[in-house]
Amino acid sequence: MTVAYIALGSNVGNRAAMLARARSEIGTMRDTRIVRESSVEETAPIGPIGQGPYLNQIVAVETRLDPHELLVALQEIELRAGRIRAERWGPRTLDLDIVLIEGQQVDDDRLTVPHPELPNRDFWQRELEEVRTLDG
Repeated sequence: MTVAYIALGSNVGNRAAMLARARSEIGTMRDTRIVRESSVEETAPIGPIGQGPYLNQIVAVETRLDPHELLVALQEIELRAGRIRAERWGPRTLDLDIVLIEGQQVDDDRLTVPHPELPNRDFWQRELEEVRTLDG
């Protein structure tokens, strides 16, 4: 099993319900289980588009899925939650990002891990630290 860290974000509709839905669906993915969750925090939106604040959280999962299989499964969850990929950094019902995978790096046209925005998102860094600290 590999440990992957997934960022959950929502700023459209019932944000807390969207994060709960994401956690539930991630928990039912093939060969994957959530092992830890960070606190949920509200953050200001990133980017030039006017929009409301986000709720964000990171979950740690143990998975047998390879990084691209994990990406596809997460994108399917986003689609079921009504995610529309219209504008970069635009409002979204649900955004699921693979932030980090223990012991792995990926850099191709479909996926980059660690996530290239990790150094720029202090809330991800806080949440990641919280989840990793829970490890003991």
